Order: sequence, then C-alpha cells, then structure tokens
Amino acid sequence: MKDENFIEGIHFYFDRTGLMVLTEEYHLERGYCCGNGCRHCPYNYENVADVEKRQSLRKRKSESSSSFQPGKK
Repeated sequence: MKDENFIEGIHFYFDRTGLMVLTEEYHLERGYCCGNGCRHCPYNYENVADVEKRQSLRKRKSESSSSFQPGKK
C-alpha cells in the first residue's frame, strides 16, 4: 500500500493513548499476518511466533465485545 492511500479512519486510527492502530481493512489490503500481534488482525495471529502469546491474543480477541469505531476516543 502506498503512503498516499493510507487514510485515517479507514486504514488506521489513534487510540486513547495516542498510539496508531492499524485497522482490519489495512491488514486485509496487505494480505497477510505480520506476526506482531496487531489488535485488528483478521488472520487469527497465524504468524505470531510465540505460541503462548498467539493463544493469549486469540482468547483476548474472542472475549472482546467492543467494535471498531474510527475516530472514537
């Protein structure tokens, strides 16, 4: 994805602490799991190397009931 196509509210947003968070849309356009344990990974964290971390991330994601709302703080 080229920088000029990287759009706030579509590909990323800033959370309450000011960190930039990549959206599921961004990850889908990229096409693979990077293995960093991203909050909105649509690939079930398949490339997270640490098995315990991968399982923990999957559990946290399945328990999360909050939905993504761009620009919501």
